[in-house]
Amino acid sequence: MSTEPRTTTEQHHPRTTPLPTVREPAPTTSQIRLPATRQPEVPSVEPGGLSDDPEWYRKAVFYEVMLRCFSDSSGQGSGDLRGLINRLDYLQWLGIDCLWLPPFYPSPLRDGGYDVADYTAVASQYGSIADFTELIEEAHRRGMRLVVDLVMNHTSDQHPWFQASRSDPEGPYGDFYVWSDDAEQYRDARIIFVDTETSNWTFDPVRRQYFWHRFFSHQPDLNFDNPRVVDAMLDVGRFWLGLGVDGFRLDAVPYLFEAEGTNCENLPETHAFLRRVRTMIDTEFPGRIMLAEANQWPEDVVDYFGSEDEPECHMCFHFPVMPRIFYSIRDQKAAPIVDIMADTPAIPRGAQWSTFLRNHDELTLEMVSTEERASMYGWYAPDSRMRANVGIRRRLAPLLDNSRKEIELAHALLLSLPGSPCLYYGDEIGMGDNIWLPDRDAVRTPMQWTPDRNAGFSTADPGKLYLPLIQSLVYHYGHTNVEAQLAQPTSLLHWVRGMLAVRRQHPALGMGEFEVVDCDNESVLTFCRRSDDETLLVLANLASTARHATVKLPQYSGRPLRDVFGGAQFGSVGEDGTASFTLGSREFYWLSLEPAPDPEVV
Repeated sequence: MSTEPRTTTEQHHPRTTPLPTVREPAPTTSQIRLPATRQPEVPSVEPGGLSDDPEWYRKAVFYEVMLRCFSDSSGQGSGDLRGLINRLDYLQWLGIDCLWLPPFYPSPLRDGGYDVADYTAVASQYGSIADFTELIEEAHRRGMRLVVDLVMNHTSDQHPWFQASRSDPEGPYGDFYVWSDDAEQYRDARIIFVDTETSNWTFDPVRRQYFWHRFFSHQPDLNFDNPRVVDAMLDVGRFWLGLGVDGFRLDAVPYLFEAEGTNCENLPETHAFLRRVRTMIDTEFPGRIMLAEANQWPEDVVDYFGSEDEPECHMCFHFPVMPRIFYSIRDQKAAPIVDIMADTPAIPRGAQWSTFLRNHDELTLEMVSTEERASMYGWYAPDSRMRANVGIRRRLAPLLDNSRKEIELAHALLLSLPGSPCLYYGDEIGMGDNIWLPDRDAVRTPMQWTPDRNAGFSTADPGKLYLPLIQSLVYHYGHTNVEAQLAQPTSLLHWVRGMLAVRRQHPALGMGEFEVVDCDNESVLTFCRRSDDETLLVLANLASTARHATVKLPQYSGRPLRDVFGGAQFGSVGEDGTASFTLGSREFYWLSLEPAPDPEVV
């Protein structure tokens, strides 16, 4: 090895290598903050305030908005109360009269919040009681009301009442639930969730007894034979009514009581309890409503209205209408709808049905025959993942293959048949679903507001969202969103808003009498909605091809017909009491029967 010193040149000019370029690490998506106020530009609408109409619910349009799914104001990846407050202008512009909020109470969320762990609190991820009262005030200022779910039948097994009941059988909560030493009682009661439960009884290793549950085994049923349970639930109702809610959707009311030798549904004790709740509301909080969720045949459900002398619920869901709308569209015949309306008994004065095309559960097929169920599975659920319990877990647009004509026809039927319609969040823009997600999560994905990251639902890292966004080819949030449809005058969103506006101008569609009209074409559904002020004729072609129909209207001979959408004249009913129409594929008409012209006026 050489030991000679370096040359002078080497000493003064040492050889160097360039230092590597240091780059700042790329920001993660959680570090890229979107403007908190980035929202679709909704045309302004003047706040109107609440009307003082005591029967507002009979002509209202309801909108089911799940807090977790609608809008995230805090960047946590899940919707909240303040996010909903920020979107109230959109709902007012759309034309919604009443919001329905599914459970937002503290919960383990094993059943979408219907497993309640505290009846008189707001789950922390949604906000606070102060946020909730602000939501009520802001909704009322815009002329919208608010109803919430009251889940009386069962609680979560994490509820303090149940924990006290199982650990201290002799204590004050020992008899708050239905307990038994064996699983032999109430054998005539059916199992509702047949794909997950094998019994209505579950053994509790702490109390060493079985507890009763009509739904999931982590949801023990309350014991309404215990007067203290009744008083406790009345106090829960008073708590929320005192904060300003406009009513309750009463979840699973047919199953509140049990009796040996019965199917434990629709028992007289249940109706006596509901009459007591109604008396409390009418006396202490007049103007608020009770909406019964009873997935039963109409002749059974009608009992939940009570009578004019002994009223129970103001409204009841009419479950069997929903599957028959879908069945008729594929079968291309009006008979299923006509038949279920014929089987629907009259309801007391001041009562109203609640109808829907979709809600947060499945398109339930319990109220159809075995043959009809098989057909609907073939038409609407060819993949087994689309099925749940005894129903189909898909949204409206995918059910109808995103056919604009069929989506419009289904809405037209919903808005003109008897009952106050309820829309499901996102269906007004034709949102899709995700059958790869478990259980009901398939139809509970985030609302799609903009084409931005997270569809404008949240500023969170996409991985933090409570469920992934819809990214399918047909329903991708990049093109199926509120902002895009607001910018397109012919969009489904604008069409739905226009339909709601027209319906509001014609109260007969909400409160008028319903009468099926004779028609010579089995594919064309024809009926009248009649009030003291107007009579409307509705025609709907359920076939996929154009059809001609002659309608018999003998009591309206000579009456002119006018289109309620554009005001165009549609001729008159003939002197022979008939009128003929040609309807295109899946087309419908709403026609006003005008007063007959005065023959003495030239």
